[in-house]
Amino acid sequence: MTPRLIVSDLDGTLLGRDHTLHDSTIEVLRALVEQGHHLALASGRHYLDMRVFRDQLDVPMHLISSNGAYTHDPSDMLLDAHHVDPGKARALIELSRPANVRLSLYLDDAWYIDSESPSHLGMHAATGFVYQVVPPREMPCEGIGKVLYGGSPDALARIEARVREIGGRDLHVTYSTPDSLEIMAGGVNKGVALAALLERIDVKAEECLAFGDNLNDVEMLSLAGEAHYMHNAHPEMAERLGRGRQIGHHGEAGVATLLRERFGL
Repeated sequence: MTPRLIVSDLDGTLLGRDHTLHDSTIEVLRALVEQGHHLALASGRHYLDMRVFRDQLDVPMHLISSNGAYTHDPSDMLLDAHHVDPGKARALIELSRPANVRLSLYLDDAWYIDSESPSHLGMHAATGFVYQVVPPREMPCEGIGKVLYGGSPDALARIEARVREIGGRDLHVTYSTPDSLEIMAGGVNKGVALAALLERIDVKAEECLAFGDNLNDVEMLSLAGEAHYMHNAHPEMAERLGRGRQIGHHGEAGVATLLRERFGL
């Protein structure tokens, strides 16, 4: 048997509508590890947030967090960290934005937000990961893995245009959902992080199965030999990829269903 790497996004992909793991998903992933395959989670979420799902699965797996800014091994050792240039970070923190657009920073070990926003906590209810409110003037500009703006798609489109003017090649800009604009250091994305991980564990890209649903998954899916995007994926996913297989809905454990079929479980 050739060991494969199975790597999956979380929200909108591996997790259900309530942002938790299906029982069938836990069962399938544990069975694959028993067969000798490798597992990884790759998400826009913070590492501390993702670790809860790894612990629930209770199997060895690598974690690619903050859209590729960080990679941790199964023992929690930090393998890679890529921070936004401090000057660019300061410009992003000071960027003018509507009052109803929230600014967040993902640091190595914390989540800062510029104002209380209970709606931002919903998807983290199952993990208990919470923000700290920090006024922008007090926010640091060093040690930042990811900058996020949360708001309406129209407002974010205008902010995105300004971010691209500020960043050029020094920033990587993407969306994890229509209301979450996310910025990392230039050249940082899930695909680059996945390539480094494949080299570390000596698995070829064609022996990798990847699963995702949104624009921040495009680079990762483009690299994997077997790319899968969800029924609920972003409407531009098929066009952006130009390849890959559409599978079931995340709310119906679509990843687990495909893996059972693929590996005869």
